[in-house]
Amino acid sequence: MFRPSAQRLRGLQLLSCGLRDSLGRPRWVSRREAGLTTYFHPGINLKKIHYDSIKLYETLEEETGQAVGFHQPGSIRIATTPVRVDEFKYQMTRTGWHATEQYIIEPEKIQEMFPLLNMNKVLAGLYNPGDGHIDPYSLTMALAAGARKYGALLKYPAPVTSLTSRSDGTWDVETPQGSLRANRIVNAAGFWAREVGQMIGLEHPLIPVQHQYVVTSSIPEVKALKRELPVLRDLEGSYYLRQERDGLLFGPYESQEKMKVQDSWVTSGVPPGFGKELFESDLDRIMEHVEAAMEMVPVLKTADIINVVNGPITYSPDILPMVGPHQGVRNYWVAIGFGYGIIHAGGVGKYLSDWILHGEPPFDLIELDPNRYGKWTTTQYTEAKARESYGFNNIVGYPKEERFAGRPTQRVSGLYKTLESKCSMGFHAGWEQPHWFYKPGQDNQYRPSFRRTNWFEPVGCEYKQVMQRVGVIDLSPFGKFNIKGQDSIRLLDHLFANVIPKVGFTNISHMLTPKGRVYAELTVSHQSLGEFLLITGSGSELHDLRWIEEAAVKGGYDVEIKNITDELGVLGVAGPRARKVLQKLTPEDLSDDAFKFLQTKTLKVSNIPVTAIRISYTGELGWELYHRQEDSAALYDAIMNAGQEEGIDNFGTYAMNALRLEKAFRAWGSEMNCDTNPLEAGLEYFVKLNKPADFIGKQALKQIKAKGLKRRLVCLTLATDDVDPEGNESIWYHGKVVGNTTSGSYSYSIQKSLAFAYVPIELSEVGQEVEVELLGKNYPAVIIQEPLVLTEPARNRLQKNIERTKLEKDLYQPVEL
Repeated sequence: MFRPSAQRLRGLQLLSCGLRDSLGRPRWVSRREAGLTTYFHPGINLKKIHYDSIKLYETLEEETGQAVGFHQPGSIRIATTPVRVDEFKYQMTRTGWHATEQYIIEPEKIQEMFPLLNMNKVLAGLYNPGDGHIDPYSLTMALAAGARKYGALLKYPAPVTSLTSRSDGTWDVETPQGSLRANRIVNAAGFWAREVGQMIGLEHPLIPVQHQYVVTSSIPEVKALKRELPVLRDLEGSYYLRQERDGLLFGPYESQEKMKVQDSWVTSGVPPGFGKELFESDLDRIMEHVEAAMEMVPVLKTADIINVVNGPITYSPDILPMVGPHQGVRNYWVAIGFGYGIIHAGGVGKYLSDWILHGEPPFDLIELDPNRYGKWTTTQYTEAKARESYGFNNIVGYPKEERFAGRPTQRVSGLYKTLESKCSMGFHAGWEQPHWFYKPGQDNQYRPSFRRTNWFEPVGCEYKQVMQRVGVIDLSPFGKFNIKGQDSIRLLDHLFANVIPKVGFTNISHMLTPKGRVYAELTVSHQSLGEFLLITGSGSELHDLRWIEEAAVKGGYDVEIKNITDELGVLGVAGPRARKVLQKLTPEDLSDDAFKFLQTKTLKVSNIPVTAIRISYTGELGWELYHRQEDSAALYDAIMNAGQEEGIDNFGTYAMNALRLEKAFRAWGSEMNCDTNPLEAGLEYFVKLNKPADFIGKQALKQIKAKGLKRRLVCLTLATDDVDPEGNESIWYHGKVVGNTTSGSYSYSIQKSLAFAYVPIELSEVGQEVEVELLGKNYPAVIIQEPLVLTEPARNRLQKNIERTKLEKDLYQPVEL
């Protein structure tokens, strides 16, 4: 435990802690890890983690005086199929607006850089300058030396034997060297992270898997090279390969059927004293990859294998680490589950230390939030997903990707059995939710693609269903919280930038960070005086709950906060005939005057108790019906039967996304997150800077407004061919990247692509022309006045104004005498 004397400490303690054995001794790692470093990551946010790690490692030797053995020959990912070339193009547009250098290179350039390669199947390469490898042991020692230099005290052996939380939020940490008092603790215990979690009643979803790599003896052709070979990643062969002195080192990722999980560590714990040990090698398990490597790099055929290293790697279900504060436990943070520990270590250390020092995450990294998992994440699920994730290390990464191992979990809505044979389900925080529905005779297979695929036409039909008739959607994965108590209004007024809605009404509200960034978006319904129903997206459930709970504790608010996500099901009913269908099932007056937009009421639908909110993310006339999970099937059947005359049918989240984009509805995680402020995101309507309460982020937001914005969210239309924007594509203007899209879809109303994008303020006017890069081609785009399609309430107001104007004109028509 140490208190940093300078912010420069960054990731020093974190990596050091993660590389220790069960006795707290530094773990000798150079035999176990290949030490690969790369700027590349298919995700958007983790590129920043990789970048920060490499930049730290580049300066570490000079800063600490400790050699780290850092080689940066670059790396090349090899494409041997056309779809892989498409993937490279897809990744290029997602990199253009980042600091990382990345290029698609032709076969001739690949052969020049890697002359030992068999070029027969090579179509293209994805090249990252500055990639390479580092000696893990030397890196660990350098980080430790740097930590000491800046004031850290490292003690070992010092295994933690117990953790006790105190009422003031601090911790007592017991070790054989005595007890320590800590303001917060960070679980960075590597293989022992599960056991540390269990000390405080948490079951972290982690599982160790075995990973092998092979080292050859000296190879004459390698020895004769005048410069070091770039790291090679043969994606179809599913292995990496790099130069190791005058030989080669290569490590395969075998299929989920062949890979081996060290499940005994899950059931019985890590063996006492485990540190330098390795598992017995098993070449048969990886032989097909060895043969693929020999075909791609023929000099391997005559090389001698001098070492096969088989060691453990800790996997989370989705292969991404878990980083940040944990919901439900005060001042308990984690940095665990690193399938690629070396490249993540430095960046994650910086990220965590910045968050701890400044009280908010330095940038959006919700994909690493430990709270993305919950009670539904069982050991069986974790093992199934870890197998899948390991085996899928090098598969093509498509947009809208689904992975099916371990599904469904125990967390299914009351409609799962009813709908599973009618639709393509998507995975949302343990839930199964319909993405799109198919009719008899339609292609119902999962066919991922970088271009329009088999769901394109069915989603168009669902779009028309909602716009012209009435549709039903299962929204049960929403996160749902009940908050009440004598301080509930004060708490929410402090948390949210919007005003508190009146009793019986709902509004859209945003929680901001101290620096004025958008931490979360929720709908807030004031059900009875001082009692609220809060709704958030499925992926934000525990992320948002933790923030709310932390604010309640820090402020000493007298409130009761209850997570009721699994108790309530939600059905959305939307479309011009929604009122007519629901009115058949309830005596409650649903007319526009009696049940206004954003009003909430408790009523019965087909004699089933529901909390009805007149709101719809489609922007059309609609209600969200919150009810007991066990009533979902009966409520759904009643609504579907009542709507037969109105032509009722199902719709899924893909159609809802197209509908919300046309209405210019923002989405948290896309248009707004911890990288954006609400003013640049166009959320001024929901931010009340003049309200009396000093909500979190208010002062920072006033300063942002006074200084003026540098960029703004705009809506674009673009005419493409068979590809649509997804989000995170590069925006070009006069040959330079000037911004990025945040989300996109095909607009079925104007039959063009539609996207939100951030652009510089000087390029944000309606009519401005830019270009959007999609699969290696720049498509002309134009900024339009939003929304493309008016919402149903806006259309009603417009129609009433027209009628009022016409009536006034008729009443005051001059009379000729």
